[in-house]
Amino acid sequence: MNQILLVAFGGALGSVSRFSFNSFIYRFIGRDFPWATLGVNIIGSFFIGFLSILILKKLSVSQDIQSFLIIGFLGAFTTFSGFSLESLNLFEQGQYLYLILNILMSVILCILACFAGLQLAIKVY
Repeated sequence: MNQILLVAFGGALGSVSRFSFNSFIYRFIGRDFPWATLGVNIIGSFFIGFLSILILKKLSVSQDIQSFLIIGFLGAFTTFSGFSLESLNLFEQGQYLYLILNILMSVILCILACFAGLQLAIKVY
């Protein structure tokens, strides 16, 4: 039960952080392209790569903390469902160039960010 509460608390913090990040990005950049969702997914991918090495392999961190950070916080901070909906909206609006850019950038940049996080954690620790 303790682990469930930690995942829920991490999820609450992650979703509020995503909302705050999205609000900030959309206020300054606008909504023509889903920059906020792309941004949280890249940031989240970097940190899940980094933390997977740091927490899971280098430090002896409890399962509770792992669940709080990786499943709870990062799981709620990143948003594949938001990416999917925004991609379909771009398709429906006939914004095919933005649709293709969103899909390619999301997949490529998130994988590269995860790799960068892994590499940084390996080098630092």
